[in-house]
Amino acid sequence: MKDLSIPDSALAKKATQLVAEVSPKFLYNHCIRTYLFAEAIAQRDGLKYDRELLYLGAVMHDLGLTERFDSNQRFEVDGADAARIFLVEHGLPTEKAEIIWDAIALHTSIGIASRKQPEIALVHLGAGADVFGLRLPEISSEVVEQVIDAYPRLNVNKSLTDLLVSHVRRKPEVVAFTWLADLGKCHIHGFNCPSFDDMIANSPFAE
Repeated sequence: MKDLSIPDSALAKKATQLVAEVSPKFLYNHCIRTYLFAEAIAQRDGLKYDRELLYLGAVMHDLGLTERFDSNQRFEVDGADAARIFLVEHGLPTEKAEIIWDAIALHTSIGIASRKQPEIALVHLGAGADVFGLRLPEISSEVVEQVIDAYPRLNVNKSLTDLLVSHVRRKPEVVAFTWLADLGKCHIHGFNCPSFDDMIANSPFAE
């Protein structure tokens, strides 16, 4: 990996400032590590990508887990909507903002995000590397150490889980058919949301 720097364009700085203002420190660090691990994977794979777009998608990918941008949708969509509005307001062309929307909305979509263009796939891969260690062995241990030294994990596993469980507890209706429903079943006593079987059973069609 060339270095640990992050893009320093005016827009990148504004996005970084926003994320730092609205996010707890552990979440902010996770978002920066997501970018750095994504870039390490991109360099390893020899991918061509827009560095600023990748950074914007990575640093803003969890905006939907913050109080300011929490609405009535699953957090990936809340975050994607918030990022697109912010970036267009600050001069990013609409077609580029749409790439960021996809990168954020799809960052938890296993089997889908990785098939998209590099900036979208890499946000998914960077987040997976930081949360689950996916593809981390393909990054040199020295680079991993540097990233974590610069942006400490700060008990992110428990803190992120608690934040996601809070999201599920507040909005059980939006997590049906998603991986967040499994999280609710594991961590919330009496958790219930519609399952595929429930929806089929309540279908209006008699068969």
